[in-house]
Amino acid sequence: MATTVPSPRNEIQIEQTECFIGGQWVPAASGKTFATIDPATEQEIAQVAEGDAEDIDRAARAARQAFDSGPWSRMDAADRGRLMYRLADRLEAEIDALAALETLDNGKPLKDSRHIDIPLVIDVLRYYAGYADKIQGSTIPMRGDFLCYTRREPVGVAGQIIPWNFPMLMASWKWGPALAAGCTIVMKPAEQTPLTCLRMAKLAQEVGFPDGVINVVPGFGPTAGAAVVKHPLIDKVAFTGEHTTAQTITRDSAETLKRLTFELGGKSPNVVLADADLDAAVRGAYVGLYLNQGQCCCAGSRLFVEASIHDAFVEKLQTLTEKRRVGDPFAAETEQGPQVDQAQFDKVMSYIEKGRQEGARCVTGGERVGGRGYFVQPTIFDAVTDEMAIARDEIFGPVLSVLKFEDPEEMIRRANDTCYGLAAAVWTRDISKAHHFAAKVRAGTIWVNCYDAFDAAAPFGGFKMSGYGRELGEEGLKAYTESKTVTVALS
Repeated sequence: MATTVPSPRNEIQIEQTECFIGGQWVPAASGKTFATIDPATEQEIAQVAEGDAEDIDRAARAARQAFDSGPWSRMDAADRGRLMYRLADRLEAEIDALAALETLDNGKPLKDSRHIDIPLVIDVLRYYAGYADKIQGSTIPMRGDFLCYTRREPVGVAGQIIPWNFPMLMASWKWGPALAAGCTIVMKPAEQTPLTCLRMAKLAQEVGFPDGVINVVPGFGPTAGAAVVKHPLIDKVAFTGEHTTAQTITRDSAETLKRLTFELGGKSPNVVLADADLDAAVRGAYVGLYLNQGQCCCAGSRLFVEASIHDAFVEKLQTLTEKRRVGDPFAAETEQGPQVDQAQFDKVMSYIEKGRQEGARCVTGGERVGGRGYFVQPTIFDAVTDEMAIARDEIFGPVLSVLKFEDPEEMIRRANDTCYGLAAAVWTRDISKAHHFAAKVRAGTIWVNCYDAFDAAAPFGGFKMSGYGRELGEEGLKAYTESKTVTVALS
């Protein structure tokens, strides 16, 4: 039965709270539920089915049947693409309701959900819909009287585990290539933000996806997530989250030798050279850190500023930061909502305290906003050194560390002095310096005179402990296909 979140939360209807398995909405086998919380008010939104290993088993079997012998396995690639286009169109038609639900469950400003996240979700699905009938093999001129060719075939059942920072967007990044390739899906959304993924599953069913192609099981990592990793009927796992969890997944998947792709954390360097357009770089540093309440894996949380412009730069950034409006994510003027939950709020506040204890100078922010909800002031620390915790650890919140440098070559060494390698940026008018930086910094994405510029066609992923494999673009399809060689004797 639908429940309603009371005013003033726009009376958003919560319609899907159960597991979606084999085309059916079912409670968890255990009967357990858990609460999903509005991070702006700390009030319960709804009780959601708490799936575990038994539910993952049911979902894996449904996905296996749909892949091996269901209509999905017999569907023409072009028809898979048409279904994906229909889903994208349906999301576009319901964008306002979906944005409100995303904001309610996650806490991000409504204008970000409506004008940033969901439009990119739609773009990703349409991009991969166009790829569905263009996944091709090749012919190989081998020695002898043989015809040799390759086929790119779907890897099978894809287990997908997504985080809470971009719930719908992360679902689309995984659904898009998997569905285009012809895989079936068992997805575990983050326990903090399950509602929009469940709604997407309902819309996919309504536009005609066959039963068992998309299965969604809400639950917790140690139970539902671990079951996805270990299940023998699941061929591949795609995970976005912390590197420590990826290490556990790697160990737990060894018995079944699953294909793995990981998009993990970062401590991305954002570098401003003295010849940069100062105002553009200030704005880029602001967006690069504070977007999504600082809850971005690629956030430019280490801001390196050349010494000769350091003071002027920090002053401009402080002025801009202190104008940032923190508050109710449904308010039109809000630029920053709450952190996603109590645990994340506590983590961010603990790092702010560590920064103070280690001797960094808090230029602005550093406190809680209000007495209810998980709101944190946007915070800048200056006089940060490379060994401080706030410069080394991924905080995943609105906390910026400013580091001064004088020698550009030394700066590159410092930028690379991290276990991560997800993204980096450089601000300069000198194109040779920009290309030198792009070549020398070990990260999967390099932005030049911009930050957080994304496109469905541009691959995204990391070096080092930021993961392996890529999402988006043609590269993103590789994780969901196997290459098969066929050799035919012609005489």
